Amino acid sequence: MSSVPALALEDVTCRFAGRDGGAAYTAVANTTLTVAKGEFVSVVGPTGCGKSTLLNVAAGLLAPSSGIVNIFGERLMAAQGVNKRAGYMFQADALMPWRTGIDNVIAGLEFRGVARADARQQGEQWLRRVGLAGFGDRYPHQMSGGMRKRLALAQTLITRPDILLMDEPFSALDIQTRQLMENELLALWAEDRKSVLFITHDLEEAIALSDRVLVLSAGPGTHPIGDFRIDLPRPRDVSEIRMTPAFLALHKEIWGAMKEEVLKAYERQRAA
Repeated sequence: MSSVPALALEDVTCRFAGRDGGAAYTAVANTTLTVAKGEFVSVVGPTGCGKSTLLNVAAGLLAPSSGIVNIFGERLMAAQGVNKRAGYMFQADALMPWRTGIDNVIAGLEFRGVARADARQQGEQWLRRVGLAGFGDRYPHQMSGGMRKRLALAQTLITRPDILLMDEPFSALDIQTRQLMENELLALWAEDRKSVLFITHDLEEAIALSDRVLVLSAGPGTHPIGDFRIDLPRPRDVSEIRMTPAFLALHKEIWGAMKEEVLKAYERQRAA
């Protein structure tokens, strides 16, 4: 891996104005994290701890109140807008219901000025790669949840981003479809090893997919409290790897770091 990280957040703090003129809310405080070139990093933590806030900072959708964001060693400035070297896969499908599958996949290429014939050719190739050959003429409402996620994955990857930002992309799927999609993601990622920052509430998912798992504290003032290297062999089948002693040992170790923070967040929500 290159010594220069693909993504580096340095001492990032994010504050938001309080309601009705109240005190400002600090969602994230003094957070530093890196994703190396070709590395798959997952971020876990209690509900509402600011995981998606950090992803939006990495995407250039949110400027931090303080701190620095570097993309392959170059500072991402607020005036530049979004991080153009990143692709963002949202929790909810970012599919346009009035466009067919193929037209959704190639939307990013068309926005970049790629000729439609060339874009369609690339789109058909990506539909095959995600197992949707022959479904390009269907609309999103005519597809299952798993098919829509495959479509969204193709839509994100067709622009060949150097960094893939993923915000709980499989959380709405049933467990069987979810594991199939996790394996598909790993297979596609293994082909060219993009840098991935993956947000999830599911610790098992984080361990099964990742090279490293970063644990965040409960908010407010969320910050990293643990950084765990996942030394499990690749390639992986996510359903099989979860049964191994090494996986179970990692789960116990990381949950030990998370448990108190999850309980803190739960008690704060009950008291709110």
